[in-house]
Formats: sequence, C-alpha cells, structure tokens
Amino acid sequence: MKEKLTLAVIALSYIPLASAQTDSIGSVGATMSEQAFTFTEAQLGEEDNFAQNVTIINSNSNIYASEVGYLFSPVRFRYRAFNQKYNDVYINSVPMNDMETGQFRYSLVGGLNQQTRNLDSAMPFEANSFSMSNMGGSNNYDFRPANMAIGHRVTLSGANRNYTLRGMYTYNSGLNSKGWAVSANVTYRWASEGYVEGTFYNALSYYLGVQKLFGDNNNHSLTFATWGNPTERASQGASTDEMYWIANDTQYNPYWGYQNGKKRNSRIVNDFAPTAVLTWDWNIDDDMKLTTSLGGKYGWYSSTKLNYNNSDNPHPDYWKMLPSSFYDVWGENEQFMTDQSLADWQTAYDYLTASKANRQINWDRLYHSNQMASQQGADAMYYVQKRHSDQSMLTLSSVLNAHLDEQSKWNVGVVLATSNTKHYQTMDDLLGATTFHNINTYAIGTYAPGSDEVQYDLNNRDALVGEGDKFGYDYNVNVNKAFAWTSYSRNLGQVNVLVAGRIGGTSMERDGKMRNGLFPNNSFGKSGKARFGEGGGKAALTYSPGRGHTISIGAGYQWNAPTASVAFQAAEMNNDFVNNLKNERVFSSEFGYQYQGSWLHANVNAYYSRLDDVTEWTCFYFDDINSFSYVSTTDNAKEYYGVEAGLDFKVTSFLNLKFIGTISEAKYVNDATVRYLNSTQGTYNDDILRCTGMRESGTPLTALSGAISYHQGGWFIDLNGNYYDRIYLSYSPYYRMDGPLSKLNEEPSPQDKGNGGFMLDGSIGKSIRLKKGQLSINFMVTNILNNTRICTGGYEQSRSDFTSSGNARSYRFSKNPKKYYAYGTNGMINLSYRF
Repeated sequence: MKEKLTLAVIALSYIPLASAQTDSIGSVGATMSEQAFTFTEAQLGEEDNFAQNVTIINSNSNIYASEVGYLFSPVRFRYRAFNQKYNDVYINSVPMNDMETGQFRYSLVGGLNQQTRNLDSAMPFEANSFSMSNMGGSNNYDFRPANMAIGHRVTLSGANRNYTLRGMYTYNSGLNSKGWAVSANVTYRWASEGYVEGTFYNALSYYLGVQKLFGDNNNHSLTFATWGNPTERASQGASTDEMYWIANDTQYNPYWGYQNGKKRNSRIVNDFAPTAVLTWDWNIDDDMKLTTSLGGKYGWYSSTKLNYNNSDNPHPDYWKMLPSSFYDVWGENEQFMTDQSLADWQTAYDYLTASKANRQINWDRLYHSNQMASQQGADAMYYVQKRHSDQSMLTLSSVLNAHLDEQSKWNVGVVLATSNTKHYQTMDDLLGATTFHNINTYAIGTYAPGSDEVQYDLNNRDALVGEGDKFGYDYNVNVNKAFAWTSYSRNLGQVNVLVAGRIGGTSMERDGKMRNGLFPNNSFGKSGKARFGEGGGKAALTYSPGRGHTISIGAGYQWNAPTASVAFQAAEMNNDFVNNLKNERVFSSEFGYQYQGSWLHANVNAYYSRLDDVTEWTCFYFDDINSFSYVSTTDNAKEYYGVEAGLDFKVTSFLNLKFIGTISEAKYVNDATVRYLNSTQGTYNDDILRCTGMRESGTPLTALSGAISYHQGGWFIDLNGNYYDRIYLSYSPYYRMDGPLSKLNEEPSPQDKGNGGFMLDGSIGKSIRLKKGQLSINFMVTNILNNTRICTGGYEQSRSDFTSSGNARSYRFSKNPKKYYAYGTNGMINLSYRF
C-alpha cells in the first residue's frame, strides 16, 4: 500500500509539472433532480442584469439544503446571502468558476438537464473527494458518459416563462463490451416573446461525451466531453414603482419600443462559451484513484445598450418624463405643489397612459433625429453600443483519492489555471447616422473639444467609428492561479473528524489596447502584475450517539485573493489597481443537529461567518455631472449569521409534510474607505463610506416554506406555500459618503427594501410504464395566487435630490429606487419519453 501511495503522489506531482512546461501553461510561471435546473434556466433566465449570485446546493442528508434551491428560486434566493463566488462549481474535478469574477455562470450548462443530474455536493463542512469545500459549499458535476442513465430520452416542454417551447433529446449508450461509452444531448429553447413583454429567447444547447476504458482490468479510463450553449436573448430592465403604476404592470420593461410598428429591444445578449474537458481516471487499486482533467473554454459574451450623445436621454422611464418630476407627490416642497405643477403632472400622466407606445422607446424618432444630425454634418445623437467580454480559460486539475484504511480517507489535489478576458466596446448600430468619432464627449466642457484629454485613444486620434468598430475602451485582463489542497477524514466510531487545507497564489494584470487621453501614461500596455498568496483551512467534527441523532460542528479560516473584477479602479480608462488592495480574510463556523427516523427527518443549523478586508467595486452613470463614476470600496467588514431548519414528516407511506425556513442576517459592520473616479476628469476622489448596517441585497433574509407532498401509484402532487421577507435593495454609495452628506448636512439614509409576501406553488405529475419505455408528464405552476408585489431585487438610484447649485428638485431620487418584481402566475408542462 505504501509503495502504491508513493507512486500515486509522484504521478500527481509530475502531471502539473510536465504540463507547466508546455506553451499553454508555461506562461503561468448523489444525483440532483431535474427540477434544480428547471428553475435556473426558466425562472432565473440567466439574466446579466440580475446578480448571478444564485447558489445551487444539495445534500441528501439535509432537508433544508436539498429543498431550498428549487423552492425559493422565484425570488432568486442565495444560500446564506453569500455572493456566488463562495460556492465552487467543478466538472469532472475541474474548477469552472469564472477566474475574473469568481462566480459560476449557470448559462454555461443551460439546457443540459440530464447531464447535470450526476452531482456530488458538499456543504461547507462536509467531506468530499474533489475540493476543500468553500464557505457556500461546493458541487462537482460528473460528465462521464459511463455514469449516465442508459437509453434514449425525448422531452417536449411548453411554458410561459423566459422561453415558451423546449425540445430535448438525450442518448446514453452505457459501456459496451469493448469499454466504450457515448453520450449526446441536443436542446433547443425558444420564445418569440417571453413572460416579459419585449423579450425573446433563442438558445441551442449541445453535449457530446466519449469514454474508453483500457489497461489491466480496465483500471484506466479516458473521457472527452464537450458542450456549449449559444444563446441570444432580449433583456428586461428595472424601473420605479411610479412607472409600474402608470403602466399598471409590475413586469413593465423600458428596454423595448416600436420600430416601423415592430417591437425592438435595446438590450440583446449573445452568449456562447464552448467548453471541453479531457479526463484520465486511474484506478490504482480498490483503495486509491487518481483523476486528472484538462479543461478549456472560449466564451463570447456581449450585451447591447442604447446610448446618446449631446442629446436628451431616450429611455422612456427617464425621470424628466415622469409626472413626479413636475409635482411634489411627497408633499415636502410647496414650490412644486402649485396649480401649474399639478397641471404639468396631469399632462405627463395623460401622455404616458394614452398609449403603450408612449411608454416605450421611440426608435423611429431616434432614426429621424440622427438623419437630421447627419444632414448638418454632426455625429450620431443616438446609437446602440455593444459591450464584449470574450474569455479563454485553461485549467489543469489532478486529484488523488485514497482509503488509507477502513476508517480513514485522504484526498489531495493540485490546480493550475490561466484566463484571458478581452473587454471592449463596439458600435452595434448607428441608427441611421453616418458618422461617430471615438471622443469622450462626457469630458467636453471640463476640457476643450480638441484637447488630448477628450481622446479615447491618443494612438488613433479622432478615429471615425463605423458599425462593428471598437471605441471607448479596449483592454485585456489576465489572471493566473495555482493552488494545492488536501483533506483527511477519519471515523472514530461515533465520532467522525474532518480536516482540510488549501494554499496557493493568484496573479493578475491589465493590458490596455487604447491610450486614454485622461491617463496617457498608464492606460496603454501592461499594468504589471499584482500577486497574492492565498490559503486556509477548516475542521469539522460529527458526533452520532445513535437512535438517529447527529451533532456536528465546524470552523474554518482562510485568506482569499481579491478577484480581478474588483482589483482595478477604472479598467475601462487606465491600468491603476485599487488603492490598498489586499487579501480578503474569511472566518466561517457552523453548528448543526440532525435527526433521521422512520417517520421524521429533521435538521437545524446555526452559522456565523465574518469577512474582513473586503474589496468591492461598482460603476454607474452619475447624471448630476454627466459622467460615469467608477467606485471602489476597501476595508469592508461583513457578518453573516442565522438559523436554517428543515423537517420532513411522513404522515403515511405516500403523504409527507415538509417545512423549511431560514432567518438570517447579512450586513456590513464597519464604515469603509471609498475612492471614485469620474469619466469626465483624470483625478481621484477619496472619502469615507458610511455603510455600517447596510445589508446584502437581492435575496430574502427571511424565507419560510410549508409543503404537502403526495406520491403514490406513479402520481405525485406537491403544493408549497412560501413566505419571503426582508428583501433589501442594492444601496447607493452616493447617499452615504461623507462628502455629499456634509454638503447636504444630512445623515446616511436607511437602505431601501422591497416588498416580501406569500407565494403558492404546485406541481402534479404522472409516470406511465409502457411496453417499451416510460412516459412522464409533469405540470408545474409558480405563484398560483398571482402575487405580483413581491420584489426580487433592485437598486437605489445614485443621484441627488438637489441640483448642483443646491436647489431642491421635485423628483426625489432617494424615494424612487428601481426594482424587479416576481413573475405572476407562470408554469411549465413537460412530456418525457424514455426508452
């Protein structure tokens, strides 16, 4: 045994070393139910304008964890309110989280319902064979064809969600006598218009996997799996309650309008990231296995946006168009409560309610305005830009799993990874105009029109921009990562002990392709690398005294490198790293109790986590100064704590009652240092951000559910009543910085919240055995009672209630956050035939 273990460790160490000498790396120096991904693609919609922070977790022994992801998905629930970067996702032991943001984008596997059924999940302090589990848990999808259910499967679906039709075909051969296995899938999802008006959906998903067993006793396996999900979809935008009221529709979407009588959306997302993984499994003996995988992907992601130049904001819910910009509906300022103000309010209201077209983008007017400008030799007044993020990623992972004896397991792994992301902007549509120049028009006024400062690229001054040409910004972000991890678990009778550790490092740099006029000496070329060591450890103890009772406790501490997405102060403009950039320090702990009996299964977990030295970054258009503002906050500290519980009570052999719920807190516990840069000037501004007490946004901090489940004779009927509360909106730094507060002589305002509420969901299905194969019919309905007042997220507007001269406005930005609301009654029907 000792000799085999030594041989395996040598092989484990040699594989990444040998690969590091190649050109590509040498530069670096349990099964989940189909419902889980039904909600991800159909209800979340893979929208980039909703935070992609949903965590899919699953544990067969934890009622709460196994149910929460699906039940609470309509409100985009996040496990413990954690950012999704604290949930690690692997495929065949290859880390798949985006190396720049740290998050896993579920659109990468959208439509691959059958391939994602083979899932090994680990809660934060559970042992697993593929990683040291992260603070938000870890998941490893098994894409090996030999491990997929044999046969054919055809699925047809209809829905009134983001897509309306879906067709899916899956084939799995299983292993034949020669050791070959093949698996394939093709899925198509489509909607000419989704649940939200003005949206559409068009996505093709594919998967192909081939596996071959070879060697003595077939103890070696080689698997090649490739998949992709080319998608084109139109987006939904957030708006204010005033606009939802005027439109009489909580799904009002300001992103579309009529062009020649046809609907056109201004925010079109194109997303395609073909991915492949090559996996070598070596079963050294019955007690030892070595898995080595090489994964790579190249993704194209783009999103369009309607913009304007030396003209009025063309968006239909722009604040100057709204009735409350004329009359003070809050009753706080008499100068905006005159008879004339009321008449102006009525005029604006009458216009917006006269027709749907008046509440949407007027594309024909934009074309006409551009044509008039072109006749006068002026640049486009309105245009559609396209923001691109094209990423290549290559990762090598090798993991050794060993049973040291009947009571002990040891796992050790290494990962080498590199990524390059190309960020740039192109002109998608000039909307009938003939010219546009690569000039920073926001800076004109602060600087003279012909000055260097207004040039986006001094290496190509006054460049004429045509459709498809780059403008504004163009830069690459390179990230390299290497780490090793290990875990050891031992069963000591009634006690099980787990210890795990991880150590590694990350480097990152920016490579600018344009020489920005505001930063002529540090925008073009490479920034130089920022390097961070990272690592940590955790330990857990589980005590099982018998009679179905289990008590567990765990604690961990680690320091994480900041992600590249928050590491640069204004990556669109220069090479500068965020000031005082440092490692994030994370402490996490958990205490749990679980009971498993013949008729009752229950668990309760209490947890506490603290994050220090957190760096965050945001960018928003600051209307007050006609400028984009790039804002970084450092030295943030956060605390996450709460209680979560689940109960499954078996009333009869076919009838269960289930209850799950969480009451949690996720808040900032100190004030932070803030630095911001406006796109109209080349200087930095430092301030203090009064963010103590602000909460994590976009997820309910209180969520409760009660369900009744009937399963008998091939029938299943489930009815769930869910209650959500304490849904905070993303807070605006502007309202909480000392500088603006001192000018207004005000205290930081309370963080805006969205409405919670009750939602009733249900499903019914039947499995029918045929002479050949099995037919399944499943009908799911979400929000049966059509409660459309539940907020699913949003953000405060970053603009003052006062003009630059200090005069009060009628319109109150501080009282008009932008929100998203839950879909009304929506459903999906699935018909599946397996043979």
